[in-house]
Amino acid sequence: MGPLEPNVPELILGLIVFFALFWALGKVLLPRIERTLAERHDKTDGGIARAEAARAEAEHIRQEFQAELTAARHEAAAIRQTAAEEGAALVAALRAEALQQREQLVAEAQVQLAADKVLAEAELREDVIKLASELASRVVGEPLADLPSTRAVAEEFRNRAEV
Repeated sequence: MGPLEPNVPELILGLIVFFALFWALGKVLLPRIERTLAERHDKTDGGIARAEAARAEAEHIRQEFQAELTAARHEAAAIRQTAAEEGAALVAALRAEALQQREQLVAEAQVQLAADKVLAEAELREDVIKLASELASRVVGEPLADLPSTRAVAEEFRNRAEV
């Protein structure tokens, strides 16, 4: 037998083994290989798709957060403005009340000073009359404080001095 004339039983046996091996590869090994390739494809392309979806969701959440943050900033600014206005109004009201109390205290103090002045003048007048009477008594050598005309003379002198 030569290379051009094959041995038929070996050829048939070789073909049967070839087709059995081909069938075994096609039915058992190739589905496993395809499943592994599909899993790899899913991990790569599906992972990219999932990552893109997660990125889009994260961007959406970031935009919502930015919108809420902006709204919170506007609300905080409005609250600060309101507080500043209320504070200014409160300061103005307290200032007005303080001015009113000051004016009242000044008026009361002026009345008190006027009353104290009148009392001091009366006490001083009495003291001056006593001292003048004592001095006159020493100069004259006789007691003049007991005379009723002493007070009248002192009052007349004081009235002339005031004019």
